[in-house]
Amino acid sequence: MSGMLFIFVPTLVFLVIVAPLWLILHYWSKSKEKKGLSEQDQIVVEESLQTIEKLAARIDNLESILDEQHQGWRNS
Repeated sequence: MSGMLFIFVPTLVFLVIVAPLWLILHYWSKSKEKKGLSEQDQIVVEESLQTIEKLAARIDNLESILDEQHQGWRNS
């Protein structure tokens, strides 16, 4: 009888306390993943893309200036 009680009590505790919390937290995290980016994250991404575009334009300008003034700079 005590051997059965030894297995029954932890199993009951797991099923009553641990398993429901585990399921709730699992599906809560899954729903957060599906929501996507928050508005603030979207703003940061858009600002980063604008900055990247500006930097790419600057690099293009610098390369064109270097092509005009120092024609062999790419080979150096």
